[in-house]
Amino acid sequence: MPVTPKTLKAAAFAAIAATTGLAAISTAPVAAHHHKAKAAPNIVETAQSTGVHNTLVAAVTAAGLGETLSGPGPFTVFAPTDTAFAKLPDGTVATLVKPENKGTLTNILTYHAVAGRVTAGDLVALINKHGGSATIDTISGGKLTARLSGETVVITDAAGRAAAVTTTDVMTSNGVIHVTDGVFLPA
Repeated sequence: MPVTPKTLKAAAFAAIAATTGLAAISTAPVAAHHHKAKAAPNIVETAQSTGVHNTLVAAVTAAGLGETLSGPGPFTVFAPTDTAFAKLPDGTVATLVKPENKGTLTNILTYHAVAGRVTAGDLVALINKHGGSATIDTISGGKLTARLSGETVVITDAAGRAAAVTTTDVMTSNGVIHVTDGVFLPA
């Protein structure tokens, strides 16, 4: 039998096994198990799974933005909870999701989205860089203002309504979600 690196390795292992009691261990290659990792959920899938963004998901669907927010992005979305939507005057959500109000609803929802992946750390750095207040350009073309209140990021819309970011950096396959306790409305 010719001596090859493989036979030398087998012989060396056999000698070690014989002297150490490891004879039960095989040198046969272990079959590689390739499991395809499930892709991280996108922004819409993540919002659907939280149980506290049902109104937001319904609004995104009514506005026809589901496909966009499921696309490659990346996007940063400030996602109001169902409780945040409930703070709006009675009938506001029901009126907004009507087909004839699709343009207004789309404008409101895209006012909650920013192009790119902006983490909480990025946002805090931007606030600090600009002396305690940072202006954020939204996909709708509107502006939001971010400030710190203690360690909490507070976002103020064009009409001066403030909402706190209650959960940060919910990472998705196509961006990041920051949960808010209020709904932003363009002026």
